[in-house]
Amino acid sequence: MFLQLNHQKLDVFAIARSLTIQCYKLTQTLPYYEKGNLVQQIRRASLSVLLYIAEGSSKRSAQDRVRFYEIARASLVEVDAALDVCEALGFISKATCSELGASMNSCFALLSNLIVMTKSMN
Repeated sequence: MFLQLNHQKLDVFAIARSLTIQCYKLTQTLPYYEKGNLVQQIRRASLSVLLYIAEGSSKRSAQDRVRFYEIARASLVEVDAALDVCEALGFISKATCSELGASMNSCFALLSNLIVMTKSMN
């Protein structure tokens, strides 16, 4: 935002940012009693994807970058699992899951490609 850094130019960063915003908006619709559970978990995990991409991009070694990108990808899997529970409990519709699923699939694919590309730099 204030710093002009390379991670902001990555497509995966833009998609992760959009996904985080989508997740925050979605969690506003979840039942109040889930505020301390699913709401916090989805928000934390989705934000984690974005932050690990940003932090990983700033690492000097390819090995460190890969480690952070892999953690970001794992956090994405965590969001997916939490949304699966939300849908199973009837908190969100299949249509909402499909919209988020498209963003998550795109983000997962781009992260996976970024990991492969970064590993090949060694």
